[in-house]
Amino acid sequence: MLATLGYGDAIGHEVLGIQRVLRSAGFDSDIFVQTADYRLEDLTRDYRELIHESNASTVLIHHFSIGSRASRIAYAVPGRQILVYHNITPPEFFVNVNEQLVEQCFKGRRELGAYPARVDLALGDSEFNRQDLEGLGFKPTGVLPVVPDLSRLDIEPNDLMAREFDDEWTNFLFVGRIIPNKRIEDVIRYFHAYQRDFNPRSRLLLVGSYGGYEKYLATLQSLVARLGASNVHFTGQVTDAELCAFYDVADLFLCASAHEGFCVPIVEAFYKQVPVLAYAAAAVPSTMDGAGVLYTTRDQVEVAALADAILDHPGLVEGIVCKQNEALDRLRAKDFDGTLLRYVNQVLNGGPRPAPRVAWDFWDQFRAAEELFELQQYRPAIFRALPELPGSTVGLVEEKR
Repeated sequence: MLATLGYGDAIGHEVLGIQRVLRSAGFDSDIFVQTADYRLEDLTRDYRELIHESNASTVLIHHFSIGSRASRIAYAVPGRQILVYHNITPPEFFVNVNEQLVEQCFKGRRELGAYPARVDLALGDSEFNRQDLEGLGFKPTGVLPVVPDLSRLDIEPNDLMAREFDDEWTNFLFVGRIIPNKRIEDVIRYFHAYQRDFNPRSRLLLVGSYGGYEKYLATLQSLVARLGASNVHFTGQVTDAELCAFYDVADLFLCASAHEGFCVPIVEAFYKQVPVLAYAAAAVPSTMDGAGVLYTTRDQVEVAALADAILDHPGLVEGIVCKQNEALDRLRAKDFDGTLLRYVNQVLNGGPRPAPRVAWDFWDQFRAAEELFELQQYRPAIFRALPELPGSTVGLVEEKR
């Protein structure tokens, strides 16, 4: 169960990997979602169907990363439950950028507080996330390691987009959604300082979707203009074949993210032999696992000088890539399949579990909320159809919005 099955994202790959392992081991496994990318819809079922599929003997693997209607259903249905925690980005990152996401992240953290007594086992997809769960009172906890499906990068690159960047210039690359916690503005500032002070024949390639974050994208484009930086390219979402081409033309992967639960693109850069320079925050140091180069300053000149020191010494690049290969080998040696099955069997051996206690009218409220949500989707004005009551603050709220 998860809120959204996205195409090409880390959670989506892990969910599909879990289903593959479970089915190979002889288990029945279905994926229940609120929404899914159209390219993956045929692999999923509507989350409301889980209500009729759950019983005291089922095991629900609940992927938690945001507040959702799905997470409330996951709490209320019977059966044993394994919570897989992908971390919740602090809502303050999205203020004045995406108010809906502010609400979802806030509610997600609040909803997560109800789960320690509900789940049989809580797993972080990194040690950083496991420690977060432990601090919230979850017992027992464990780590289900992220072992990315790197085979999707073993394909013929489609260089239609990247062809113009395959030249003698130096290419800085960042891969990931264009969202505030990734601190793309810092990536731009560091690159601009490098371009200005060390190498004018350089460019920055920002590869990732900005859907839903157009306001943030506009601020980044404005920053590029104010700085006078040149050759900064926002590609939007790309296919796996196009992503391969961008890794192939990259000289340095630069990450400035302030909050990551794991950061799969760092591992992808390791795999594609691109040296990584990353800010030491949240789960990034553990993902790097002693490889790449970490920095702790936010001073743009210092980071630019560090990038130049790496790129100006081929022997240093070779040494960094060698250490990254070693870290990648350690990651790929982790037994994801065996670890997952051990955790599942651990919960199965705990015996059946009855339905949790919920409010007596929970399901009535759920059905009413679903009906209202569907009405709102098809007729948004329905909630503003009635006249305002005397002294109502509705109009004031709308004005503030």
